[in-house]
Amino acid sequence: MKLAFSTLGVPGLPVPDVIRLASAHGFHGVELRAHPEEPVHPGLSGVERASVDAEFRANGVEVLGVAGYPRVAAPGDDGPVIADIRLLVDLARDLGAPYVRVFPGAGEEQTRERADATAARRLGSAAEYAAEQGVRVLLETHDSHRTGADAIRVLGRVGHRNTGALWDVMHTWLGGEQPSESFAALAPFLGYVQVKDIASADDTTPLALGAGVLPLAECVEVLSRHGWDGWLCWEYEKRWYDEAIPLPELLAAGHAHLSGLLDDSA
Repeated sequence: MKLAFSTLGVPGLPVPDVIRLASAHGFHGVELRAHPEEPVHPGLSGVERASVDAEFRANGVEVLGVAGYPRVAAPGDDGPVIADIRLLVDLARDLGAPYVRVFPGAGEEQTRERADATAARRLGSAAEYAAEQGVRVLLETHDSHRTGADAIRVLGRVGHRNTGALWDVMHTWLGGEQPSESFAALAPFLGYVQVKDIASADDTTPLALGAGVLPLAECVEVLSRHGWDGWLCWEYEKRWYDEAIPLPELLAAGHAHLSGLLDDSA
């Protein structure tokens, strides 16, 4: 498996510094948070995108994915949601990234059936465009669809190889799934896996990997046992928690922890 971290952990950090951190600490790639407040986002010009792509390539660091914020199950018209996904797909294509992340985000006023149908319809439409660009759109296990069982209700309807799942291990755990259950559900659709650690279900402040309660060893063991050889991406949610330790201080130990889990499961 290859290791990456998300720029959500280093909000606003310029691209050269992100690359420096990845290279210095042995991470193979980076997931880029594609929000307008970040250095890389869909508003970049073609020249700016080419420059970012060239910088990553020159330093041997891969752009794993573009983490966007469209909510595919949200109430409202399909058009704006699909348009936002297409912009992210274009950005991923220009950066050589294989994946785009989207959220479910169903409203509480919707029935489960309606939310699932809305998400599947939008993902199906986006998948056709993504296929033309060589990009895959991944539905993260998050908010209204936080478990693997939730995600496959949507993805099973879509049935397109350019859609898939992003397994956020915190959300499936909060949803009551065991890692073996989450993997069994998501395996046919799995793009990559987001790892993290927290103190408890009531305190989701990000911690150093291995310092909290999330079943990271079990997740890695399940992935290894089934021969899965994709990306593990550390999503350290510093952007939302001012009191959290800065991610750069934790990267060396985090890489060592993940490498140790991989060695133990080999």
